[in-house]
Amino acid sequence: MSRASVPHRWGVILAGGEGARLRPLTRTLAGDDRPKQFCAILGDTSMLEGTRRRVMLGVAPQRTLVVVTRTQERFYVPALASMRTGAVVVQPENRGTAPAVLYALLRLTTLAPRDRVAFFPADHHVSDDRAFMSHVDAAFEASAERPDLVTLLGIVPDGLDRGGYGWIEPGELLAWGSTRPLRLVRGFHEKPSRPDSERYRACGWLWNSFVMVARVSALLASIKLALPDLYRAFEPVRRCLGTVGEAAAADVVYCGLPTIDFSRSVLEAGPGNLAVLPVSDVEWNDLGDPARVQDIRSSLHVATGGPRGE
Repeated sequence: MSRASVPHRWGVILAGGEGARLRPLTRTLAGDDRPKQFCAILGDTSMLEGTRRRVMLGVAPQRTLVVVTRTQERFYVPALASMRTGAVVVQPENRGTAPAVLYALLRLTTLAPRDRVAFFPADHHVSDDRAFMSHVDAAFEASAERPDLVTLLGIVPDGLDRGGYGWIEPGELLAWGSTRPLRLVRGFHEKPSRPDSERYRACGWLWNSFVMVARVSALLASIKLALPDLYRAFEPVRRCLGTVGEAAAADVVYCGLPTIDFSRSVLEAGPGNLAVLPVSDVEWNDLGDPARVQDIRSSLHVATGGPRGE
């Protein structure tokens, strides 16, 4: 049985961001104002399509959801034409990662509330998809053995942090069935200053990839604990899931929502069920900083041409 065919696994790709910092580059490459996840930044494939192909190595396509934002409809409709309607979670507006994660989890409560799920941002670059997904596979195994855990993939830093990464402070080693190290998270620090980043690197801390694996119920419990107001605000959506009234309910909910970052509001809150798996054999980059993107493009010898999108 391939890893992708293992039952009780789901994947969620977060593809609803605006990508404003990379807009000058993506406008040059694509010839329009598409967000970076719909643009071919590092080759001939959009970041979203590259992420979908990576996720398929560990999760079946029919058990994968993609979270998008309605204002980007002209880009996501052709990109996701092969996906069933219920697999595309459409947010009325982008209100940050916390509402996006919660909305996807609520959709999963109607499909597989007791299953495990992995979350993937749509705008990351990794050097080896199979090696990276082997770590995701290990995180799924950890979730099967420890249903209470939320397991993060922590990247061993391989270069100078230009800023913008969250840092994970690993704690005590957990005993479980794999030979890979799994540690409790002692602390989480979102986007610290450069001097603090250098100190964290010297102490053996890890970059937060925002790839995380847990049971649906465990992630929902973490959000409910850290963000009770947000959890309650989604009650109208919860009541209408899968009905013709869901979109209208989401419109009402999102209209009153502030922008909420999942890392700052949930992970930094320090729930005691966070664990981290170190990843040291794969180059990883969050394509958010323009200088970092240009560095990667140069290292991969990607020429600036265009326009080209999907």
